[in-house]
Amino acid sequence: MRIVYLPFYMKYNIILILVVTLFVTSCKSGLETIQKSKDFNYKLQKADEYFDKKQWSKANVLYEELLTIFKGTKNFEAVYYKYAFTFYNDRNYLAASYHFKNFAELFPKSSNTDECEYLNALCLFNLSPEYTLDQSNTVKSIGEMQTFVNTHPDSKKIKEANEMIDASREKLEEKDKYGAELYYKISEYKAASVAFEQILRKYPDSKNAEYYQYMIVKSSYYYAKNSIVDKQELRYNTAVANFKDFIKVYTKSQYRSELEKINTLSLQSLKKIASHDSN
Repeated sequence: MRIVYLPFYMKYNIILILVVTLFVTSCKSGLETIQKSKDFNYKLQKADEYFDKKQWSKANVLYEELLTIFKGTKNFEAVYYKYAFTFYNDRNYLAASYHFKNFAELFPKSSNTDECEYLNALCLFNLSPEYTLDQSNTVKSIGEMQTFVNTHPDSKKIKEANEMIDASREKLEEKDKYGAELYYKISEYKAASVAFEQILRKYPDSKNAEYYQYMIVKSSYYYAKNSIVDKQELRYNTAVANFKDFIKVYTKSQYRSELEKINTLSLQSLKKIASHDSN
C-alpha cells in the first residue's frame, strides 16, 4: 500500500474544515434538540440564553415557537418583546418595524411600549434608501416619528426623533431637487420650472431656496426661447417677472450677474417681438 504524505498546509486546512464542520453540526443538533423538547419553560430558558449571547437567529427560532404557547399568559409580553428585538439586532428592520408596532398595539400599557413605538419609526428610518430611489419608507418614517413626538413630548428620545424627521425631510427635498434638475438637463424646461416652484412651496425655509429661485428664472427663460413664436411673448414676460421676484429677495446673490444677462436677453427678445408685431 502506497502512503501519501500531505504538505503541512494541506493537513492544516483539512483539520480546520473538520473542526468547523463538527462545530456547525453540533450547534445545529443542539438547537434541534431544544426544539424537540416539550418542556416550554426549558425552551424559554434556552431562548433567553441565546438572546443574552447575541445569537439572534437561534433565539428568534425558539421565541417564534413559544409565541403561540405563551399567548394569553404572563410570559407572552416578555417573549414578544425579545422576539421583536431579535429582528432588530439582526438588522432585519422590515420585520422589526412590524413587530415593534404590533407590540405597541398589543400592549399599550406596557413600560416598553414607548420604546417600541420609537424603534418602529427608527427601523423605517434605517430602511430609507438613498434619495434617488423610492422614498416610501422615508415618508412612513416621518409619519411614525412625528406621531411619537406628538404623543411623547417628554421622552428622552425627542431630540433624536426630531433630528431623524429633519434628515428624512432633507432626503425627500433632495429627491425632488434631483427630479427637477433632471428635467432641466433633458431640456424639459417647463417641467423643470414647475418642479422647482413646487419644491419652494413644499420647503419655503429651505437652505437651497435661492438656488431653486435661480433655476426657475433660467428654466422659464429657456422655455420661452425654445417655444413657438406665438407663445414666446407671454413666456418671456414670465421669465422677466421671475427675474424681478428673484432680485427683490436676493439683491446680492452669487447668481445675479448671470441672471441679469438672461433678463437682458429676455427684454431684447420682447423688443424684437414688439417690433415685428408693429410691422
